[in-house]
Amino acid sequence: MQILGVAAASTALAVSAAGSALACSISEFSAAAACQDGKGVITVKDVDASGTKATVTVYLENNGSDVKQIGSQDVTGSREGVTITFAEDWAPKAEYRIHVTAGKREVGDITPNLTTPAEGCSTGETTAPATTAPATTSPATTPASESPTPTPSASDSTAPAATSSNAPSPAAGDSNLAETGANSNTGLIAGVAGALVVVGGGAVFFGMRRRGANSGR
Repeated sequence: MQILGVAAASTALAVSAAGSALACSISEFSAAAACQDGKGVITVKDVDASGTKATVTVYLENNGSDVKQIGSQDVTGSREGVTITFAEDWAPKAEYRIHVTAGKREVGDITPNLTTPAEGCSTGETTAPATTAPATTSPATTPASESPTPTPSASDSTAPAATSSNAPSPAAGDSNLAETGANSNTGLIAGVAGALVVVGGGAVFFGMRRRGANSGR
């Protein structure tokens, strides 16, 4: 009986260990790099039909070494598959290591390591933005009410011709006075007037003498 009991216990442990081994296998996990809303993500899918809880950890690799840990999440798989997502703005052709544990048991790494696509999620990473010519600013137009005074032309800047006027200008008056004193007959008139005065005086003198002679008779 004791021998049979020991044999049954050993069988139960073996079956339990085998069941645990079959319940969570690294072959039931897969990973992919994708884009969501223009940003990079890493997805891991668990198709473990037994529903064993597992922990998935993602590392960024460089030359076969872990550069940094991206994140760690628990997942309980199903026959249809359960997917978990890690937010990671991955670069093109980057390499990631995905490690899986189930409790204290090391399930292993998904092999081979995940390599991201050659083109990133954002087109701006590979395509330079088109350059546009800077908009030219047209000079501000002056409102009609505030239009600048036009520059006078040569014809407008010359002084207007003097209009004829009855009043002589000072220069004209001086020339007329000079002409009156130089070119008029003032001398002749003065001579005639003097002669008339002499003749008149003589006539008066002779008239007075004649009147005196007549009185004497």
